[in-house]
Amino acid sequence: MNKSELINSIAKSAGLSKEAAGRAVGAFVKSISTALKKGEQVTLVGFGSFQVRNRAARKGRNPQTGQTIQIKATKVPVFRAGKVLKKAVH
Repeated sequence: MNKSELINSIAKSAGLSKEAAGRAVGAFVKSISTALKKGEQVTLVGFGSFQVRNRAARKGRNPQTGQTIQIKATKVPVFRAGKVLKKAVH
């Protein structure tokens, strides 16, 4: 499912216009991004949680040359599925 399919699904199930559903999805994504940028964790009970984790610096390999390279430490967004979501998918 891509973003436009998600918007169509939300519009249909919530009885909203596609425009209103699109604004809601955009606001949802922006809110989560803003919170993660601040270092906060976003938890949706039953669905899951979004957080930022630190990935340590490490050595890698350039696949074209085979040369060893140093990969810098970075922060990555992570989603962890909640119990209800895991059960629904299982």
